Amino acid sequence: MTTNQDTLLFRLAAKCLKYFLLVLFGIAIAYVLSIGLGILHFIPVLMYMLQQLLLPVGVILLCLITVTVIFESLR
Repeated sequence: MTTNQDTLLFRLAAKCLKYFLLVLFGIAIAYVLSIGLGILHFIPVLMYMLQQLLLPVGVILLCLITVTVIFESLR
């Protein structure tokens, strides 16, 4: 394997980061639309998702990226 090829761990971290950022972007769009259309009862649901679901996933993703960076630097 040459050093220019991406490892499986790097591809996994990149794919997870891509979908995590897409979810955050979707939540931002839903937040703006709910304010613009006057659907204010939807905002607590979005805040719950951010606090209870996406924050732990973000921390796990940050740890995965850290492990990937350390592994790639040692390779």
